Amino acid sequence: MNRPADLPPSLSSEASGDAPWHAVSPTEALARLDVTPAGLSEAEAARRRERYGPNALPQEARVHPLRRFLAQFHNPLIYFLLAAAIAALALAHPIDAVVILAVVIVNAIVGFVQEGKAEESLNGMGSLISPRAVVQREGRRQSIDVVDLVPGDVVLLEPGDRVPADLRLLRARGLAIEEAALTGESIAAEKQEDAVAPDAPLGDRTSLAFSGTLVAKGQATGVVIATGTATEIGRISGMLQAVPVLVTPLIRQINRFSHQLTFTILGASILLFAFAVLIRGFVWDDALISVVAVAAAAIPEGLPAVITITLAIGVRRMAARNAVIRKLPAVETLGATSVICTDKTGTLTRNEMTVRHVFTASCALDVAGSGYAPQGAITEEGGRDDAAALADAAAILRCGMLCNDARLSETKGEWTVAGDPMEGALLALGMKAGLDPVHLAGEWPRVDEIPFDAAYRYMATLHRGPGGEHVVFVKGAPEAVLALAEPQADPVRWDNLSAKAARLGERLLGFGMVRLPKPRERLHAQDIEGLTMLGLMGFIDPPREEARQAIAECRSAGIAVKMITGDHVETARAIARQLDLADDPVAMTGAELERLSDAELEDVVGRVSVFARASPEHKLRIVRALQARGAIVAMTGDGVNDAPSLKQADVGTAMGLAGTEAAREASQMVLLDDNFASIVAAVHEGRTVYDNLRKVIAWTLPTNGGEAMLMVLAILLGFTLPMTATQILWINLVTTVTLGLVLAFEPPETEVMQRPPRRADASLLSPFLLWRVIFVSILFTVLMLAVFFVAQARGEDIATARTLVVNMLVIAETSYLFNVRYLHMRSLTWRGALGTPAVLLAIGGVLLAQLAFTYLPVMHDIFGTRSITLLDGAIIVALGVVLFVVLELEKWAMKHFDWFEELHS
Repeated sequence: MNRPADLPPSLSSEASGDAPWHAVSPTEALARLDVTPAGLSEAEAARRRERYGPNALPQEARVHPLRRFLAQFHNPLIYFLLAAAIAALALAHPIDAVVILAVVIVNAIVGFVQEGKAEESLNGMGSLISPRAVVQREGRRQSIDVVDLVPGDVVLLEPGDRVPADLRLLRARGLAIEEAALTGESIAAEKQEDAVAPDAPLGDRTSLAFSGTLVAKGQATGVVIATGTATEIGRISGMLQAVPVLVTPLIRQINRFSHQLTFTILGASILLFAFAVLIRGFVWDDALISVVAVAAAAIPEGLPAVITITLAIGVRRMAARNAVIRKLPAVETLGATSVICTDKTGTLTRNEMTVRHVFTASCALDVAGSGYAPQGAITEEGGRDDAAALADAAAILRCGMLCNDARLSETKGEWTVAGDPMEGALLALGMKAGLDPVHLAGEWPRVDEIPFDAAYRYMATLHRGPGGEHVVFVKGAPEAVLALAEPQADPVRWDNLSAKAARLGERLLGFGMVRLPKPRERLHAQDIEGLTMLGLMGFIDPPREEARQAIAECRSAGIAVKMITGDHVETARAIARQLDLADDPVAMTGAELERLSDAELEDVVGRVSVFARASPEHKLRIVRALQARGAIVAMTGDGVNDAPSLKQADVGTAMGLAGTEAAREASQMVLLDDNFASIVAAVHEGRTVYDNLRKVIAWTLPTNGGEAMLMVLAILLGFTLPMTATQILWINLVTTVTLGLVLAFEPPETEVMQRPPRRADASLLSPFLLWRVIFVSILFTVLMLAVFFVAQARGEDIATARTLVVNMLVIAETSYLFNVRYLHMRSLTWRGALGTPAVLLAIGGVLLAQLAFTYLPVMHDIFGTRSITLLDGAIIVALGVVLFVVLELEKWAMKHFDWFEELHS
């Protein structure tokens, strides 16, 4: 247990080799903190508050919206375009400058809007702390603000309270605390005031209550041992703050590509400018505007905006499948995911306890169904329906329903429990057997009870039976109930059954009863000695059926799934086997993990499928070890204990329903339905998005490459520029927001989930795409040069020739669009020819824009264009069809000669 940073040695559990807080007695804890059970005085509380500070977590500074907007311009390509705009303006080409600036600003606005709100992880942590706490000060009970709690305050807890600070329990009666957010345990942790072993892991520190957890039942008094950042939640928030924000593979590749392309264009522009002035004799300002035209042709200025929009479309598609993306690049990163690290409780399982087995002295029953719905058959072990066996189990079923404080309710077909989850499972079991809880409670009214207490680990209730007899029903830990049983109870049978349940990962409860010789109104512990052992029941938090199917799909897609849980190793291993997590799931405990160095963990982490009794530090180490091996890691979770590893992971995925706010705000993605199957749907969409990004790049770069190659040839060979800078910007702006953008809407190709995950270092520009950029750029250049020189040979003026070149390029881009829609299969199909509604709409938009560009007088004035004849338009369209056929032949040849897969890898 951490202590406040400035806690004096006299109050520290770590000073002078003292035992940790959970290993000391309540009396020693009070002595260390220099406080009595009556609590602190107001003066002493004020002094300690001044020394230790408020019981609150620090707030993370928000990024100002203006700063986030300006950050959108932090890109080498954008810097180069801004420089080109300034140069165009200085050379009295305002239209060029305005078009360049418009593209830059549109890109910045799209990025700013899609980025969303800043990180609020620490605020999410802070929301877990209750606003008020009941304390004992100066011998009086009073309610104070949680922020005013100090070490040494004596706090009183009741059911439903949020624990306001880390407490050493002084007194606990029937106390159970929901700690799933910290430990991952499926059920509430039973608490007591006795000291536990110094080396007890977090989930076994039963003498402590942790800040932010919820009291499920019972009452307690505890003394504050840590506040604010010194609490367990505070320690996790500190870990979260220390986790760096990772740069996703897509962002790394785009940044690297932008830098390389920017410096390449800059160097080429300088050389081209020198060549034009020194060798070709250009006037320097004419040479500069020509170089600006080349730069405008070479820079894919619309690409950042289209990439952002492509990701945003992926976000919308995922939201329709219950996966909300908080960080835009996470869409693409999902497509590269090679490992999913997932919590167990509530993620792979239903977080609803279910009775699976009932064992009596003479029979064993299997119970079907899951959750709290009273649906499922009860059969004798082996699948044989045996009414005699069910009748034999009537006593244990009745005991489970009567020695019970829970309530089941149904709302619109959904069954929920109010009270202990295991008691809810007992009610569901009885209802499956045909028992009515209300009728049974009326027939066997409760007279008295002994509440459950961790000191003796059982609960007992006294009932008056239908014939006036008085019967005691007992349930609790099997060893505790067996210790109270009559001598003739068979301990060997029960021990064997306990071992069997442990192998199945089931939690066991023992049941017994005592028929009292005469009626009584009060129940005492000695009354239940010599009870009749009714049997045992095995409980399990059942796996989600959809999670099993999702894991199967992950495995077929080459994605490993690893369970990281705070639960016991046998329980976790049993769930892993039921989910078919791996062929032979290998498990490792947190204690075993701690004995490994980081290098040793990297060696074994790939072979381990289940990590049990894992702490937040373990989860972080596991994720980092996987990342060190080159894996792209998605981490799912719902608790505060998951937040640091969610932030560390490449794609942190939080549960939206059962998850904590801290987990959601530390993540890049939130599942609205808390369904692990939605992860697979998100990965499917992520792969589709990545395919579409590659299609956008494969379409965009040849367009710019062909334009740049055409302009460079004109300067090098000394002929008139076939297009002006303004015409180039027109093409890039109009076609990028139409033809380029429709590729973002492309449906997935049929084999998208049959491919293995791509390598983390895989480049967006694969050898195939690089070949395509070069090959198509050359084809575009040849077509445009042919049109330009033929027009001049026919005697057309330069404005008409340039208009024909612009239209030829637009038609070539349209033809290439149909070819690039399918990177992994041929496009010459009926489906490919029809296109999608988005494709047809985009082509219609480009057609209208080009008609305006070619025939409207105002466009003639702005862009220096001329009208062309219908025959010239038909010839250009025919050349576009020829281009499509050539590209399809190229794709066929690559597949036929086995070059395709090699270049795609």
